Amino acid sequence: MTNIRNILIKYWGYSTFRPLQEDIILSVMDGKDTLALLPTGGGKSICYQIPGMAKDGMCLVISPLIALMKDQVEGLKRKGIKAEAMHSALNSYEIDRIRDNAVNGQLKFLYVSPERLKSEGFSNFLLHCPINLIAVDEAHCVSQWGYDFRPPYLQIADIRKYLPGIPFLALTATATSHVIIDIQDKLGFEKQNVFSKSFERKNIAYVVLKEENKLARLLKINRSLAGSGIIYVRNRKRTMEIAAYLSRNGIPSGFYHAGMLSSDRSKRQEEWMKNQIRVIVATNAFGMGIDKPDVRFVVHFDIPENIESYFQEAGRAGRDEKKAFAILMYDEGDLLEVNDFWENAYPEPLFIKNVYNALGNFYQIPLGGGQFQSFDFDIHHFCDQFSFNSVQVFSALGFLEKEGLIFQTPAMHKPSEVFFTIPAPDLYQFQVENRQYDPFIKALTRLYGGMYTIPVKISEQQISRKTGLDSNQVTKILEQLHKMNVLHYKHQTDKPQIIYSQERLDVKNIRISDEIYTHLKERAKVRLESIVEYASTINRCRSQFLLNYFGDNAKRCGHCDYCIQRNKAELSELEFKMVLEGIKPYLMKENKSIEELCLTLPHLPEDNIIKVIQHLLETGKIVLTGTGLYRWDNS
Repeated sequence: MTNIRNILIKYWGYSTFRPLQEDIILSVMDGKDTLALLPTGGGKSICYQIPGMAKDGMCLVISPLIALMKDQVEGLKRKGIKAEAMHSALNSYEIDRIRDNAVNGQLKFLYVSPERLKSEGFSNFLLHCPINLIAVDEAHCVSQWGYDFRPPYLQIADIRKYLPGIPFLALTATATSHVIIDIQDKLGFEKQNVFSKSFERKNIAYVVLKEENKLARLLKINRSLAGSGIIYVRNRKRTMEIAAYLSRNGIPSGFYHAGMLSSDRSKRQEEWMKNQIRVIVATNAFGMGIDKPDVRFVVHFDIPENIESYFQEAGRAGRDEKKAFAILMYDEGDLLEVNDFWENAYPEPLFIKNVYNALGNFYQIPLGGGQFQSFDFDIHHFCDQFSFNSVQVFSALGFLEKEGLIFQTPAMHKPSEVFFTIPAPDLYQFQVENRQYDPFIKALTRLYGGMYTIPVKISEQQISRKTGLDSNQVTKILEQLHKMNVLHYKHQTDKPQIIYSQERLDVKNIRISDEIYTHLKERAKVRLESIVEYASTINRCRSQFLLNYFGDNAKRCGHCDYCIQRNKAELSELEFKMVLEGIKPYLMKENKSIEELCLTLPHLPEDNIIKVIQHLLETGKIVLTGTGLYRWDNS
């Protein structure tokens, strides 16, 4: 007990744990398989990081996203904790270095993707590692009932045979009751063992706005609410348009999406974190690993794919537990577009296979080759070459990624790399025979060591300063030496990457089960219908709706848009429901006056009927006709 609290104080600077964190940690320390459900911002990572530190050996963390791995590793290193991430963006020499450090007990945390577990030699590697805990992040990915199912997650339980007695800690922020059971089953828990904190965020007021002029209303929201905010939109172009619109109207704003250069994304994120810009307009690429406590509002400008995504993104508001707003905006056009969005998100299996085959041809990868190789990817160039629809290609790539065939990484800066492909004596002979390259090679070897054994990161600018050549000349000479097989030169890039997580397969050997595909598509449809129902419902507390979706029994929150209007009626929930259920069928059939309703429903108090009618009128659920009669508004 004292040990884990000392670790909390020493490395994280907190004197006490958040609710459930200590219970989860003690369960893991006791060697029990554990499922932890904590809402966004609930401190999930501490639940495996502290036992990983407290126990001898190394914690193996399985995570689906390279960006998330890198954020976690950098955060641990800043605390002086030895951690590494083994992912497909690294070359073989870097992978070997990390493996050696892990086997020799020099790491406390090793992050890997689920695909890595099936790579050649990994099971033997595990046998030689002093592993004390297996943490499975984003554990909902293991369930076909979940919103982000990834088939490679089904392979995670296979490593138990190499690591007998080592406990599993599965972590997720969102899971329905069905998914909770499925996670434990798929990961091979001996006993069900769930620690679940209520998903309720009492400080967040959920609001849904049906608006024809969403931009004007968005500006009004930004002017009426103080503090920093996030605005989520569906496509990259809109991030730029809305950020520019808000900035023109006096709201300091920036945009963020996965297609930006890594340096630009980092700069934009830092500006927002430091409140140099007030609002960030982003796709769902923004937010993973972000912990800014003072976000006062999160606005969804478009209807999200599902309630799970919405709840997680909305939960980035108010982490300091002060009042915050989660606002969803929509218009009639959005309700029509969501079905098209669903269709494009699930292109036919044959199209997915065609995209995979086209990728291999695009990069000229032979069958059986390409594993863990990375390639710059320009989706527009790719689609133009093969006459593909870019939206459907984007979805197909996501499906291929979930199947464990490829990885996608957003645009990130990867410095240039060089290593000599000929031994030192042969290189000396080359310099003698090719005097024009001698000064350049000497400068290169003086600046960078070790290039005979591993790829070394270089800077063309630094070589330029050393040699007096401009950067373009440096690049040209390196490319010439590459063609002459003197060295291997990989030029720096800031483009998104496609990485093959396994060797290229013959398209005939790609199995996309019709049954699984149909199941996933139908489940996505159900989830989409749930978020549409949330947006369009007119007679239910927003927070209650969301919590019930996750199997969390809850009362009305009292401060969402629905509850505020309900509170004005000054009726109990039961009284309001009785009146509503009494008058709604009549008003949907024909127009009636208050007097007629009172006569039709003599068992209900007249004052209650009047209060409910007033509430429904104010919220636009009913309208008063020119003849003094009330009718239900079905628009």
